[in-house]
Amino acid sequence: MAELRFDDGAAYEQMMGVWSRSVGEVFLDWLKPGQGLRWIDVGCGSGAFTELIVARCAPLEVQGIDPSEGQLAFARARPGARGAMFQTGDAMALPFPAASFDVAVMALVLVFVPDASKSVAELARVVRPGGLVATYMWDMLGGGFPLDPILIEMRAMGLSLTRPPHMEVSSLSALQGFWSAAGLLEIETREITVQRTFADFDEFWNVETQAPSTAPVIAAMPAADVAALIQRVRERLPADADGRITYSARAHAISGRKPG
Repeated sequence: MAELRFDDGAAYEQMMGVWSRSVGEVFLDWLKPGQGLRWIDVGCGSGAFTELIVARCAPLEVQGIDPSEGQLAFARARPGARGAMFQTGDAMALPFPAASFDVAVMALVLVFVPDASKSVAELARVVRPGGLVATYMWDMLGGGFPLDPILIEMRAMGLSLTRPPHMEVSSLSALQGFWSAAGLLEIETREITVQRTFADFDEFWNVETQAPSTAPVIAAMPAADVAALIQRVRERLPADADGRITYSARAHAISGRKPG
């Protein structure tokens, strides 16, 4: 199976950045972190969540880590992320000493990490005693992923799609297992549901089919099959009286503290 790569920061931002920020806002409301803390954002991608940290949490320091230089280039250019530091790195071997941060977060990343338990252990390692370790991840198995309206119909048409390698880690029970195994305490979880509205079906289609899981498959399809897919998805997402398309996505969130 091919590996999903996210190298186009601008395309990813248009497709997923809006969703990420919507979930991230609720996530930060729930987390209630203090001001003036040292943060690490692992798998920061295009910097959508990093920008929220800078805007809302007055951080003393923010380090963004991601394997994709293309995504990091986009993140570094974000005016709202000014002051954050970005570098390439591995979620399973973070390039920082123990107890370097007050808060360690991953936003919409865990299903892509080869060894989720190792990455959660790394998050715990780099926070200070009493520090916060948290993540949120789309409910990949329960129909919560923003691209599901397209992916469900593509699968129904017999199309083969590249999916994240470890979708099972997105369940709340799996997340609780990783947080417990990492020795974290005061573990809390919640579901976060968000909505997004598109001006019309064409805007939805043009934005949400830029994903590396769908774009190459759709590009290789005969025109008649693309038209059939569009019709199936259109029926799944009825427009309102003004032609707008609104639908929901759902994420799972978890937090815990490193023993003091």
